[in-house]
Amino acid sequence: MEVPKEVAHDINEFQTAQNQLQMIMVQKQQIKMQLEEIDDALEELKGKSSKVYKSIGSLLIESNSEDVVKELNESKETMKVRLGMLGKQEEKLRGRLVELKSRIEKAAGEMGAA
Repeated sequence: MEVPKEVAHDINEFQTAQNQLQMIMVQKQQIKMQLEEIDDALEELKGKSSKVYKSIGSLLIESNSEDVVKELNESKETMKVRLGMLGKQEEKLRGRLVELKSRIEKAAGEMGAA
């Protein structure tokens, strides 16, 4: 029995959405790890002297601890925004997957009854 074009399209879209969801989940995990690293660095900088060293590529550069804390906090806020955006994308994709799954299952049921 041949699969109708609409059903084949839905199956293809479902697989694509699953792959996109998987990539979003990986990105979210990476951002969460980066946020943990930033929090650890901020914790280490509490009460430190005014001079610290930060890594830029393969170099360690002397810097003012206040400047480094400011940079880390800005990075942290950026990461939180990205995490929020990825969460919204994940939610939309999950909704689309449920919708596609329902349509595919309905079509499969109709094909089985025919």
